[in-house]
Amino acid sequence: MSAFVNTLRARPGTLHLGGADPMTIRVQAVDAWDVVAVQAGAGTPMRAVKDAAFAALGAAHDTPADFVMKLRGIEVRDEALSLADGGARDGSTFVLMRRRRRAVH
Repeated sequence: MSAFVNTLRARPGTLHLGGADPMTIRVQAVDAWDVVAVQAGAGTPMRAVKDAAFAALGAAHDTPADFVMKLRGIEVRDEALSLADGGARDGSTFVLMRRRRRAVH
């Protein structure tokens, strides 16, 4: 995946989680329409990616447990799976969204 594509609408810089066989993925927070690029190894658990992205994108009054990650429209149910085992590829975009809808006042 092109380095340019990974920077589209993303915050400057990349979160580096390390690991073998590194890939760059994007995590987009639906509420804020904000994107962060994450470089992590193929064996990195999805939970680690979610936590790192949430720390960079999330609000102080929210908790990661209130959010789910989706890849290609499907919820990641087992966050202990590695990126590779969960189907992520270099350049994949995860969506970080609230687990439950909130009422509009």
